[in-house]
Amino acid sequence: MPPSRQNLLGLDQSQLAEFVENLGERPYRGRQLFGWLYTRGVDDLGAMSDLSREFRERLQLAAEVRGIAPVASRRSSLDGTTKFLFALSDGLKIESVLIPPASAFAQGATRSDDEQGRLTLCVSTQAGCPLDCAFCATARMGYARNLTTGEIVDQFRKAQQGTQKRITNVVFMGMGEPLMNYDSVMRAVDILADGMGVAARRITISTAGWADGIRRMGEEQRKPKLALSLHSAVAETRLALMPITRRYPLEDLRAALETYYRRTRRRVTYEQVFFDGVNDSDRELAALIRFARHVPCKINVIPYHSIEFTGAAAGRVRLAPSPRTPELVERLRAAHLTVMVRSNAGEDIEGACGQLAVLHEERTRSRITAVSPRHLN
Repeated sequence: MPPSRQNLLGLDQSQLAEFVENLGERPYRGRQLFGWLYTRGVDDLGAMSDLSREFRERLQLAAEVRGIAPVASRRSSLDGTTKFLFALSDGLKIESVLIPPASAFAQGATRSDDEQGRLTLCVSTQAGCPLDCAFCATARMGYARNLTTGEIVDQFRKAQQGTQKRITNVVFMGMGEPLMNYDSVMRAVDILADGMGVAARRITISTAGWADGIRRMGEEQRKPKLALSLHSAVAETRLALMPITRRYPLEDLRAALETYYRRTRRRVTYEQVFFDGVNDSDRELAALIRFARHVPCKINVIPYHSIEFTGAAAGRVRLAPSPRTPELVERLRAAHLTVMVRSNAGEDIEGACGQLAVLHEERTRSRITAVSPRHLN
């Protein structure tokens, strides 16, 4: 059996330099490969024209560029949000979402802010997710595995190829918990910043509360922004919504955030959905305000995309958006907290995490089930 070729996608500059040196080339060839792969987004090794023909021929024998494969995409007729479904080499499915600036915030809340000039890509870091949050469609899929660095950065490459506008921001807020895949995610961050023109300050890592990863980001003084999917600062409520609270109670989470801020001096973003009758009481609001005052922060109030269609909420509390949300936002602001209200981007295309992948798998199973067994003989 011939030896397998090295997949170059996901290798950073130092790894590419080491690879070409093993082929007998000078390290600067690694920098050239880095530019072709990430800055120019080229997959064809034979098309890398500033490499000698002899080197390109050896590369094609020793290496390949193996990425993810587009399966489907849907574009919102309401706000232009585009959702991509990709297949991995083992057949698993992941999603990315491209969010235009006009749909980022409700009611033009940041019209004078540079947010309105952004084009943001939301990327996945795991196939499925093990955390089983009550409001997330990805929980319906279970957990398969972590994504490789190459599979993460290729979401950006494929999405950029699908739009004429430059993607300016990346959020690790798609399928999966980024801080459970820490090393691959941080290598992807470095590649995005070094080769793809996305400054680290325009990259956000969103976590459900993986406190060990938050501490590590602080200790390593990582430059991406940190966002925490909070949703409640009352222990029993957060546990019901987010089982990760059992592993990392609110006290541990708060201590990790304080460590992160002490080491980086960067404020944290809290992501908050208000659910009717679940976390929208006066008690919940008071606890949220107290929690938010521990470190400098801003609060993103985000809309809820129902996941009833997945069946994932069966046996749990039924979730619906709170009619009190506008009032609660004003009370947070009255408490001198910075609050942004996100718009309901991509609602008509199953824009929230995991929704398109779940629907695609259900439709595939339905088509298979609909085939009579005799037709399979």
